Amino acid sequence: MFAWRRLRQTFAGRWTRQAVVEFHTAEKYLLLAHGTVAYRELGRLVAAISGLPRKEFAAAYQDACMAAMCMLATPAKHTNVLQHMAGFFKDRLESTDRSELADLIHDYRNGLVPLIMPLTLIRHHVRRLGVDYLQGQRYLQPHPKELMLRNHV
Repeated sequence: MFAWRRLRQTFAGRWTRQAVVEFHTAEKYLLLAHGTVAYRELGRLVAAISGLPRKEFAAAYQDACMAAMCMLATPAKHTNVLQHMAGFFKDRLESTDRSELADLIHDYRNGLVPLIMPLTLIRHHVRRLGVDYLQGQRYLQPHPKELMLRNHV
């Protein structure tokens, strides 16, 4: 629902290619959590934006994005995303911190801790290390925290 709202806002009025690229970039890991194939297809669509009529592109992108978001984001898919994000820290964290993060991701994958635990640690490292690319990722905060939607996932 929140991704749908952000998508609708992106395409409201006279949207620009830059706005679509920014949306797609910010939603990257959220889309990957729902499906790598769908994310790649959306990427190809964004790359072809100049070659399509505006209405056709907008309809195709919005339909494909919502179809991707309807796919189930499983623990295995979340684990893949968490590991990709952890890769941003590999050369910037002490070995004990890297190990702690890897163990927490592994524990999530095995159902021992909820998703919010590795996410919280990743958000901590993102802020502490100033990883700009990850700071802009919706995956880290896709909805208001007051809803606590990831506390039991």
